[in-house]
Amino acid sequence: MLFGIIGGSGLYDPGIMSEVRTERVETPFGEVELYRGLCEGKEVAFLPRHGPGHTVPPHLINYRANIWALRALGVGRAVATAAVGSLRRRLRPGDAVIIDQFLDFTKSRPATFFTGGAYGVVHVDYTEPYCREVRRALLSAAREAGLRAHDGGCYACTEGPRFETPAEIRMFARLGADVVGMTSVPEAVLAREAGICYGTVAMVTNYAAGMAGRPLSHQEVLDLMAANAARLRRLLARAIELMPAERICRCGEGPGLPEIE
Repeated sequence: MLFGIIGGSGLYDPGIMSEVRTERVETPFGEVELYRGLCEGKEVAFLPRHGPGHTVPPHLINYRANIWALRALGVGRAVATAAVGSLRRRLRPGDAVIIDQFLDFTKSRPATFFTGGAYGVVHVDYTEPYCREVRRALLSAAREAGLRAHDGGCYACTEGPRFETPAEIRMFARLGADVVGMTSVPEAVLAREAGICYGTVAMVTNYAAGMAGRPLSHQEVLDLMAANAARLRRLLARAIELMPAERICRCGEGPGLPEIE
């Protein structure tokens, strides 16, 4: 099985891989450029979500092309990183949250492969939107890497690229969200449709708007991610090592992508 890594803000290069080569994959939604190589003896595809050097904003990421490309290469399990703001005082900057639920507040993103026509109309179950096996590996790897890791958390996904208002943050918290970010949806949704086991390690970079007592900036996000880059890379490498090739979850029971299957 090919393993996938989707690198978020601050993680743009496949630094944990050897024998790295660039690969381009044609999809029905456009071309995707990614890297392939070896990590802990396993073949890995690394995809920088925002492009090399963070050139693509969250609301313009071609999520369908990215997930299609990973599936076309044979990726069965994917781990993603995300920089998030905290809605809970107990989730401090520098903490890792292994997400288990999401709230979707995106507005304009294509969020499914199944738009009728040749692909049909499909309703996929999201009772457990993040793979439990991937989550288990991420949690163990995060703790081994020396991070203060939290088992479970609800991710409120906003459209971006602006930061949220304090009023929105208060609303998200009352609805049960623990962290806020701009990329987990529709990425998690599409991964499940494609039959990929998917998990996210969310790195808390700051307290959300209205909680920090000062304006937010993207630079503080990048600074914290840079400070934790080495541990985050160790976490990803260890998570891939911990994940068995044999899947016992139900993530692969989804409808799949017709042209790939």
